[in-house]
Amino acid sequence: MNKMVNYGVAGFRVDAVKHMWPGDLQIIYNRMNNLPTAHGFPPNARPFLTQEVIDLGGEAVTRDEYTHLGTITEFRHSAEIGRVFRGRNPFRHLTNWGTGWGFLPSHLALVFIDNHDNQRGHGGGGSDVLTYKVPRNYKMATAFMLAHPFGIVRVMSSFSFSDSEQGPPQDANGNLLSPTFNPDNSCGTGWVCEHRWRQIYNMIGFRNAVAGTQINDWWDNGNYQMAFCRGSRGFIAFNLESFDLNQSLQTCLPAGTYCDVISGDLVNGACTGNSITVGGDGRAQIVLPANAYDGVLAIHVNSRI
Repeated sequence: MNKMVNYGVAGFRVDAVKHMWPGDLQIIYNRMNNLPTAHGFPPNARPFLTQEVIDLGGEAVTRDEYTHLGTITEFRHSAEIGRVFRGRNPFRHLTNWGTGWGFLPSHLALVFIDNHDNQRGHGGGGSDVLTYKVPRNYKMATAFMLAHPFGIVRVMSSFSFSDSEQGPPQDANGNLLSPTFNPDNSCGTGWVCEHRWRQIYNMIGFRNAVAGTQINDWWDNGNYQMAFCRGSRGFIAFNLESFDLNQSLQTCLPAGTYCDVISGDLVNGACTGNSITVGGDGRAQIVLPANAYDGVLAIHVNSRI
C-alpha cells in the first residue's frame, strides 16, 4: 500500500473487512504513509479508506465495528434506493433520507446504486438492487443520489453481462477488449460505462453547482411524483407515475430560461434538450410526461441559457 501511495494513489477500497479483526486493520492502516506532497497533496494528508462491510441488519459482525477506521460501503442505501425507484416504496418517504433510514452518518457512508457484486445478485439487496438493465429507473435513482446531499457518492461504471460469473469483454483468445466510444459519448464493445451517460455525468455538474446547500421546498403528490430545491442553486423533479406530472412548482432559481441537463446539454449558450422558464417568483410550470424517455428533469444556476 505504501508503494502505491508513493506512486500517487490517494485511497483504497478494502475488500471484505468484516472477515478481519478491526484491531489488526488499525495497525495496518497506521503504518501507511501520508500522501506525498510531491504529488500535490497537502502536508500530513492521509489516504482515503473505504471498507466493504455488507450489513443490512441482523449481522453477527456489524459495520459499526469499523467506522473508527474509515468510511463504510453503505449497502442499505443501495437496497433502499432500488426499492423506491422500482416503485415499491413511495417518494413521500424520502423526506428523511439518510440516517432516518438507518444509514450511517453522511461523512462515513459511501453510497451507491449498485456495485460489481450486487448488480449480479451477489451480496446484499437481492431483487431490489437497480442496475443498468433497468435504465430508466436506474438513471432516476442515480439522479436522486447525486441531487441529495447525503453521503460520499460513488457512480458505477461496468460492462454488460448475461451470466453473473461473466468477465469483461474479450476476444476469442481471451484478450480484454478496450471500450469504443459512440457519438453520444456512450461506450461500445460490451462496455456499459454508466458514468458516460449524459443523464449521469450532467448530474455530477448539478451536484457541483449546488454544493454547500441543503434540500428545501420539497413537494410530492403522496406517491411517485416529487420535486425539491437545493438552496437557491438547483431544482429537480421526478415522475414514476403512470400519469403526467404537470404542476406549477417553486424552483428557487432566479428568473430566466434554463436547460434541463437530463434531456440535453448546454452548448455554446443553447440547449440541446428541453428548456424550462422560471418566473420572477421562482416558480415554473413543470411538465414531465409519464411516457418521457427519462422520468427526471434537473436545472441549476450553471444551466441558465
